[in-house]
Amino acid sequence: MSLPEFDSQIELFGLHLRRDTLFAEDDRYRLFHERIYPVLVNARGRLEGLYCVDNGRPAIEPVWVLGVSLLQFMERLPDRQALEHLKYHVGWKYALGQELDDHAFDPTVLVRFRQRLVKHKQERMIFEGIVEALGKEGLVKKGGTAQRLDSTHVLGLVSRMSALDCVREALKGALEELDERIKKKPAFWTTLWERYVEHELNYNRSAEFLRSKRIQAGEDSRMLLEWLDQQKDGGGPKTEVFRRVFEEYYKTEEGDILPQDGVAKSVQNPHDPEASFRSKQDKKWVGYALQVCETVPKKGPGFITAMATQTAVGSDEAGMEQVFAEQKAMGFEKPKELYVDAAYISAKALEEASREARELVGPAVPARQPSQGKGIEAFKIDIDKERAICPAGQTNTQLSKIKERARGLLEYRYEWSWKCRRCTMREDCLPASQTHRTIRVNSHFMSLQARRALMKTRRYRRKMRKRVGIEGTISEIVRGYGARRARYRGLAKMRLQNYFIGAACNVNRWFRRLNSIGHNIFKAPPIKIRYA
Repeated sequence: MSLPEFDSQIELFGLHLRRDTLFAEDDRYRLFHERIYPVLVNARGRLEGLYCVDNGRPAIEPVWVLGVSLLQFMERLPDRQALEHLKYHVGWKYALGQELDDHAFDPTVLVRFRQRLVKHKQERMIFEGIVEALGKEGLVKKGGTAQRLDSTHVLGLVSRMSALDCVREALKGALEELDERIKKKPAFWTTLWERYVEHELNYNRSAEFLRSKRIQAGEDSRMLLEWLDQQKDGGGPKTEVFRRVFEEYYKTEEGDILPQDGVAKSVQNPHDPEASFRSKQDKKWVGYALQVCETVPKKGPGFITAMATQTAVGSDEAGMEQVFAEQKAMGFEKPKELYVDAAYISAKALEEASREARELVGPAVPARQPSQGKGIEAFKIDIDKERAICPAGQTNTQLSKIKERARGLLEYRYEWSWKCRRCTMREDCLPASQTHRTIRVNSHFMSLQARRALMKTRRYRRKMRKRVGIEGTISEIVRGYGARRARYRGLAKMRLQNYFIGAACNVNRWFRRLNSIGHNIFKAPPIKIRYA
């Protein structure tokens, strides 16, 4: 599609002329037109790259489509209602620089527009534009100021399936896809089509019956894949998902196909293969995880600077690195102070922050306490001096250094061999099965111990109060913008959703800030607009 000619000028005798009558100076639609509409217009240069030049009929003006997409997230509306607002709501028309007689477009335009953003990897466009505008206003600084970070879970737009259901559904999707792509079908095609496409399995049967059906689905899958490997057309995306499901839920032993349990990273539902399963404390979900990072102002709420989307199995430490990478792409430096919870604190992360002259503020996980005997925190360990002192005041008798192959870390093993024989604290310090005490720590141990000691100070507890604000931010985006549930399927579309949510939250916070500092002086009471 080619783009129409765009004119950002407002008609002299249109809505712009009546803005003082229709909209008070603190009205959100007037503020949107004055503050956000220029951001949308400036983004048109990047929007042009999503369309062909002089090809086909003219597309709907992308500035309007982008503005409608942002407004629908600000007011939490689905596509059809968003277009009804554009058609009947005077505030929406004025916010987007339209006139009363401008026609609305079909809701499917929003669907295709989101597909264009994802295809050209422009999911962050509107979020980045809002952050840039906040930076010009002096509300967001990119020079390494204090920020806070936390994560939350996002429920996918699919449910978790049993292994049998997942295999059958993946096989059904592959058959439907291949039926349209391949003309010459094999002899077994009719049998598989009737078994998996036309037939619904009765799950009220016995466990032995269902297990036999799962073995049968595995044998049918192998037969289909062996035939498919001999064809020129290897299938499309649904067939690739089917291959992955077969590899994750079956194994081959001596030529036999045997079912096996999937793991958290396995496909939980073939309709969204990127949605993974995770169990965290009292929560279990299939979907994604969202990392939210915001500035730490002296007063009031901050502004969101990153919305990093992960699969559900992604760790918070990996999410923190993803936040840093996304902020760097937007021109941010790493924050000098980053307030986090215990999930982000590790010895490696603390040492990396120390090398980069920044502070990672958060609690370290307490050392694991043994079922019998004294915990490791009762010992005074100094790796540099190669010395450890037990609770009885005895220095270690032996020290061994072991190179851990898996992570490449150097481990230190301290032993108190003969000193434990006649120790008065032996019964409290040692399990009955051990002859002497042994402690193993890695080279990062001292960083964690220093943080655990710092956690006991009043200064640390007072400083950690700044982290609490991120809990309110997550509550706001969940309750006000629907961040807990996915609107779309797939990791790329989830990123798009979360960036729009972050942009909408920043815009509303910007408007509240403008009103709270007396930016607007009421000249007339606001007029309530009634619309269909």
